[in-house]
Amino acid sequence: MKKLHVIIIIVLIVVADQALKFYVKSNFYLNTSRPVFGDWFHLYFVENPGMAYGWKFGGNWGKLALTVFRMCAVVFGIFYLGKIIKQQQHNGFIFCAALIFAGALGNLIDSCFYGMIFDKGMVFNLQYKEYFGYDGLAVLSNKGYGAFLHGNVVDMLYFPVLRGHFPSWMPLWGGEDFEFFRPIFNIADASISGGVISILLFQKKFFNNNSFSQPTDTDQLVSN
Repeated sequence: MKKLHVIIIIVLIVVADQALKFYVKSNFYLNTSRPVFGDWFHLYFVENPGMAYGWKFGGNWGKLALTVFRMCAVVFGIFYLGKIIKQQQHNGFIFCAALIFAGALGNLIDSCFYGMIFDKGMVFNLQYKEYFGYDGLAVLSNKGYGAFLHGNVVDMLYFPVLRGHFPSWMPLWGGEDFEFFRPIFNIADASISGGVISILLFQKKFFNNNSFSQPTDTDQLVSN
């Protein structure tokens, strides 16, 4: 796979991810949803100060550490993508690596800049040691809700495909509601997950030693 193809893949994913995030952030009230296809696919606007799928830790310091980690991962990804393209590794593996890189870059943009360019966002309260939401619609502004590296990631893809109740006789969760799929995520998260899962599923094909082996002196003599 050529470098230009990888760049196009990354740009398309990042642009799609950011376009949807800007639309939702600017047009949805926090923690509200709109159905897209029936009751199984909604755009549900939440802000995520932590990791993918709503995981978070450590308040402001944890968020700062996570953003710096994302930044380091993106920098490393630039060099790593260049290396595997130069080595002409399996196209499928390069494609998956590009998906992971694009997803990391998409969420890094939120973490770095959204706090500076939007007037409203979830803010960590030191007294209560938790994040608090806001009212109204967020708009672009030079008076942001947070400093550089302290923006929140925008999530919106919600697929409550299956809902029901656990039977009363079931241990631990008997009588409780269940929902699949509960996490709310974004295009960047989906890109990262898709890349990682594909590598795990197709690792034998991607990392077949025979496909990367260099011709030996004996092979060259035989071919001559």
